[in-house]
Amino acid sequence: MSSQKLTIVARITVKEGKADFVKSELLKLIDITRAEEGCINYDLHQDNENPNFFLFFENWENRELWQKHMGNQHLADYIKNTEGTVEEFIVHEMSHIA
Repeated sequence: MSSQKLTIVARITVKEGKADFVKSELLKLIDITRAEEGCINYDLHQDNENPNFFLFFENWENRELWQKHMGNQHLADYIKNTEGTVEEFIVHEMSHIA
């Protein structure tokens, strides 16, 4: 298993009028994800100017544990529950360099 820490920046843009609903669904992910093996931090942000834009800033002990997280049921439930409400979902896998 790789020992390199992994940073995830996930950008989520939702359709007009869906921000409150998607936010409530995203908030359901917080506690369960923070309790997962390998999760260092899992922080949700909402843009101050554009309420339809959310960002997760996450740090994981390694990529393998993040991949395990990505296969969990609570994420599948989120995807199912928010189908048709999300305009764009982009995930950046990043390495800390300084």
